[in-house]
Amino acid sequence: MSVIYLLISISILVAIGFFIAFIRAVKTGQYDDDYTPSVRMLFDDEIIQSKVEKSKVENSTTL
Repeated sequence: MSVIYLLISISILVAIGFFIAFIRAVKTGQYDDDYTPSVRMLFDDEIIQSKVEKSKVENSTTL
């Protein structure tokens, strides 16, 4: 039974360590994305084109 308590306490310490590392990474800006917003306007809007194509297919099948 003491082994279970030992393993639980070690796993809690490891989890706390990972949580602290995550909080530190977020605070230092590691997850900030500075590149994508400037390039996003260069991407084509394929979602809108696919909706138009679907409506054309639906119109041709209903005729």
